[in-house]
Amino acid sequence: MAKSIPKIGSRKNGRIGSRKHPRKIPKGVIYVQASFNNTIVTVTDVRGRVISWSSAGSCGFKGTRRGTPFAAQTAAANAIRTVVDQGMQRAEVIIKGNGLGRDAALRAISRSRILVRFIQDVTPVAHNGCRAPKKRRV
Repeated sequence: MAKSIPKIGSRKNGRIGSRKHPRKIPKGVIYVQASFNNTIVTVTDVRGRVISWSSAGSCGFKGTRRGTPFAAQTAAANAIRTVVDQGMQRAEVIIKGNGLGRDAALRAISRSRILVRFIQDVTPVAHNGCRAPKKRRV
């Protein structure tokens, strides 16, 4: 049987990078997914590798309070705090969803020391959608 070729930088070969010296990341992408029940903020580098993430639920909010603007603001601040320490200066923001936390998360991002290059809204919009179910007869 042929021997498999090991992937470069896979977990079996050891660590991908040193954990003692955090990576210097000058620019990245901040993804904000705002639903009515929760807000998830993910920070990646330009290649798409996740550096930091946070959500309203992971910040300690439970139940209906996860969908509030304050919870989204806290989640965005938590996600950004770690990447600012790693040297991120510029970022692009991509927002998805139509929850209450959209604007609050964006406000928290702009309040941090990160320069926002552009804001893109990628909320999926149905163009007429699926066929509706047949009318109910009682």
